[in-house]
Amino acid sequence: MSLRHGGRILVDQLRIQGVERIFCIPGESFLAALDGLHDSDIETIVCRQEGGVAMMADATARLTGRPGIAFVTRGPGATNASAGVHIAFQDSVPMILFIGQVASDQKDREAFQEVDYRQMFGPLAKWVAEIESTDRIPEYVSHAFHVASSGRPGPVVLALPEDMLSASADVADAPAATVQGNGLSLQAVQQIHEALQKSEKPLIIAGGGGWSTKAATDIARLAEQTGVPVATSFRCQDYMDNSHDHYVGDVGISINPALADHIRASDCLLVIGARLGEMTTSGYTLLSIPKPAQSLVHIYPDADELGRVYRPDMGFVAGSAEALSALAGFKGEPVTRPRQVTMDLRASYEDWQIPEETPGDLKLEQVISHLRQALPEDAIITNGAGNYAGWLHRYYRFRRYRTQLAPTSGSMGFGLPASVAAKLQFPERTVICYAGDGDFQMHCQEFGTACQYGANIVVLISNNGLYGTIRMHQEKHYPGRVSGTGLTNPDFAKWAESYGGYGETVTRDVDFPAALERARQAGKPAILNLQIDPRALATRMVLKEV
Repeated sequence: MSLRHGGRILVDQLRIQGVERIFCIPGESFLAALDGLHDSDIETIVCRQEGGVAMMADATARLTGRPGIAFVTRGPGATNASAGVHIAFQDSVPMILFIGQVASDQKDREAFQEVDYRQMFGPLAKWVAEIESTDRIPEYVSHAFHVASSGRPGPVVLALPEDMLSASADVADAPAATVQGNGLSLQAVQQIHEALQKSEKPLIIAGGGGWSTKAATDIARLAEQTGVPVATSFRCQDYMDNSHDHYVGDVGISINPALADHIRASDCLLVIGARLGEMTTSGYTLLSIPKPAQSLVHIYPDADELGRVYRPDMGFVAGSAEALSALAGFKGEPVTRPRQVTMDLRASYEDWQIPEETPGDLKLEQVISHLRQALPEDAIITNGAGNYAGWLHRYYRFRRYRTQLAPTSGSMGFGLPASVAAKLQFPERTVICYAGDGDFQMHCQEFGTACQYGANIVVLISNNGLYGTIRMHQEKHYPGRVSGTGLTNPDFAKWAESYGGYGETVTRDVDFPAALERARQAGKPAILNLQIDPRALATRMVLKEV
């Protein structure tokens, strides 16, 4: 042990926990932490806005399975970062947000940029705390890593008073966190297999946090062993190879009608890791509340979620990865189930992927169909929120785990920061950010972060001059009364060039493949400005008038 200031103690704890990269906007409230980072081997990525900071930390956690780390300053910095904390909470992603705080002797005076973070982040995080003593930094950081990663993963917020960080202490470091997951008993595994065996129209729905590459392999093994089809919850399509003959689609927004009908008619639903929230249940309409007509077997890492809306016939508190390992490794009686139900659902999924033509010279169904053919299996695609994402959900096939990074919380602006983090984590892989024009402009400044750090992403902007999702809802509820949904956009190709990146505008289907290849080979971050007809509002909805 030796005397160290709080910033150095904090950074030393991050190193012990295996942190390799942090994301931040610098602030005077945590200067001592920045000083601690100066001599460390932890890479510091300076972003443009705190929302982007938190979203990059979130994306890093999704890709590594370890808590992503974000540093922001007090007050406005913290409020900006709250969007990313909300995403991590709803998406069950482990993340730790460190916030600079006013000095201890100024608290409760409404000092400059002072906020009570326990109150502010209480509903948005698994745990919120303020470190008031320098010699307790190792304790708090260790606990933060345990809380963020255990049970249902999620975000932790730690406030760092300025004087606490700058003070010195002689304190021992804490060891690296070791988190033990909850598994299934042999009896539980037998019961689940028996329920699937007896069912005539079963379905497995996979989603939520706490997955791994092995879990994605295990769910395919389980499907093959039982003959049961597998669907994934909203924006968890990469949890199973979409080319697998037991994969039957995603249970999310604009679900394949045939898959929705199967869920309603199913006699057994095995739900692994998904919360069965609004998006996965089509607004709580696919299953009856509180007792579904289907026999419901629900596996989830948090007991508080089981029975929250839907009362399961069998509920098990277990992590998805641990549960799937046990289920796929079960050595019971061989399954003799007829495979026709699975074959029919798979055929319906493939029919659903046949492009439906939309208006315009450049069609998103053709853009996504080309991506599906041209991109390598390990390409990572990120997106935020908006109707434009519906084409990706319907027509792309994700073939490896963690190749889809998108917020189930429906937060706009996530795709660009996530793509920067993904390219920094895996510089050898193709990373595509797929964004709407309104969505992109929520965090468009993070394109500068990509250029600064050589994160050579390719951004595809679906540019229709609309907040398309809201316009769709207007047409459904207040037809012909357009209000507040039009956009005047910059020249996105020139935006890329202004940062030193590559920019190009595409207006026709025939030109997209070559433009994509030029962007991928540019050797710099790139933007393709895709001019989309605003009448193409959704994969199955066309505006008569704009």
